[in-house]
Amino acid sequence: MVSRIIPVEPFDLVIFGGTGDLARRKILPGLYRRFCAGQMPENARVIGAARGALKDKDFRELVSKAIEEFVPKKRQDAKTIKEFATRLHYVTVDATGTDGWDALAKLVRKDVVQAFYFSVGPSLFGDLATRLHTHKIANPDARIVVEKPFGRDLESAQALNAVLADSFDEGQIYRIDHYLGKETVQNLMAVRFANVLFEPLWNAQYVDHVQITVAETVSVDGRGAYYDKSGAMRDMVQNHLMQLLCLTAMEPPSRFDPDAVRDEKLKVIRALDEVPADNIVRGQYGPGEDVDGYVAHSQNPETKTESFIAMKVDISNWRWKGTPFYLRTGKRLKARSSEIVIHFKQTPHSIFGEDAGSHDNVLTIRLQPDEGMDLRVTIKEPGPGGMRLVDVPLDMTFADALGPEAEDVPDAYERLIMDVIRGNQTLFMRGDEVEAAWAWTDPIIAGWTKRGDRPQPYEPGSSGPEDALMLLHRDGRRWREIRK
Repeated sequence: MVSRIIPVEPFDLVIFGGTGDLARRKILPGLYRRFCAGQMPENARVIGAARGALKDKDFRELVSKAIEEFVPKKRQDAKTIKEFATRLHYVTVDATGTDGWDALAKLVRKDVVQAFYFSVGPSLFGDLATRLHTHKIANPDARIVVEKPFGRDLESAQALNAVLADSFDEGQIYRIDHYLGKETVQNLMAVRFANVLFEPLWNAQYVDHVQITVAETVSVDGRGAYYDKSGAMRDMVQNHLMQLLCLTAMEPPSRFDPDAVRDEKLKVIRALDEVPADNIVRGQYGPGEDVDGYVAHSQNPETKTESFIAMKVDISNWRWKGTPFYLRTGKRLKARSSEIVIHFKQTPHSIFGEDAGSHDNVLTIRLQPDEGMDLRVTIKEPGPGGMRLVDVPLDMTFADALGPEAEDVPDAYERLIMDVIRGNQTLFMRGDEVEAAWAWTDPIIAGWTKRGDRPQPYEPGSSGPEDALMLLHRDGRRWREIRK
C-alpha cells in the first residue's frame, strides 16, 4: 500500500503564540513531519509571532529543539531540520497593542494562501482578528484557526462568534478539535458509509447501546486553577465527546462535503434529550499513595468541580430513539484510553440452547493509544464436546495492518493544519454547532449548581466512582473495562 501525499498550494502560516507550549509540542513538530513528507511547497513559510523579542535565528533554534524533543528520534535528520528551519521566520507582536503589526503586514505575502493560527488564550481571539483586519494583513480568503475552549457557556460562545464574525466570514473560521483529526475518527465515517455491512444495522433496531470513553491517567497538577473553572463537562464532554457522539449518531450526509457533514452533526445535537440528574455521575479523584488529590491540585478547599463525569444520553430521532449513549471521561483513571464501542443486540432467538450462553456482536473503535478497530463475533469453540460458543475479535490494529506505513500516518494536528491550507472545513466545527452544544450543556451544569451537588470521590488509578458502574448496571449492562 502506497500512501498518497496530496500537495498543497504555497502558503504563509502565521502562528500567534509561536513560542508557546502547544506550538512547541504539536504544531511545529507536525509541520516538520509534513515537510519531511514532501507536503510543503518550496515557497511555503511558517511565521512565529509572540510578545518575546526574538530574531529569526532564535526562533529557528527554538523550533529545532522542539523537533528534537517531540519528534521520534528515527524521524529526525539534522540536514532536514536545518532545511526546514530556512522556512521559519519570526515577528514580535503585541496582540493587544500596536507593536509589530506593521512588520507582520510587510512580511505576510498577498499572493499565497494565508492562514493565521491563534495558539493563544480565547481572550485574545478578538484582538487578533480585529488587528488582522484593521491592518489589512488578511486577504478576503484568509483562514484563521482557533483552539478550544470556544466559550464557557452559550452566552460567551455567542459573543466569541460575534467578535470573530466582525472581521471574518464563517467560511474563513476553523475551530479546531484535534480529536476530529485522528485517523480512526475519520475511519468511523468510512466504516459506516462505505460498507453496506454496517449502515443498515446502525440504528435502534439492531444497536443495544453505545459507549464512548475518553480516559486519562494525568492529573490537573500544574493547571488546577484553570481546570477548576472548567471541569470535565466543559473541558471534554461539550466538545470532544460531543463530536464523537455526533459522528457516531449522525445520518449519512448527501456527500462528503464540509457543510453537508456539519449539517448532520448539528441535527444530532438538536435531537439530544435533556439529561435528568439521576443519569449523571460526577467524580473527583482523591489523594493516593504519595500523590495529591484534586483538591490540592486545584488549590481550592471548597471546590465542587468534577474531574470525572459519566452520563446516559438519549437521542430523540427515528434512528436512535430507545438506544442509550453512555459517555464517560475523567482524569487520573487506570489507563489512557479513548474508544467508541457499539454493542449490537443479541439474536432474537438462540437455536443453541441455554448452555451456549448469551453472546453479542461488539464493534470497538480505538482512538488511542493503539488506533484501530475490532469486531467481536461469535463462533464455535474448536474441539469436541458439542456446540460451545465463544466470542473472538476480528482485529485491525493500524500498526499491524499497515506495517511501517502506519508510522507515517499524520497525527491529528498535521492533518488538520493541512486541511486548513487546502480550505477544507469538514473536520472543523461550525459556529452554530458550537452554540447548539452549549445550549444542551448549560442546563445540565446549571442543574447541579442549583442543587449544590458535590462530586463523588474516587481512587486515583481506578475506573471512577462506583455510581458510574451502577449507571449501566441498573440497565442490565456493563462498562467496557478501561484496560491498561
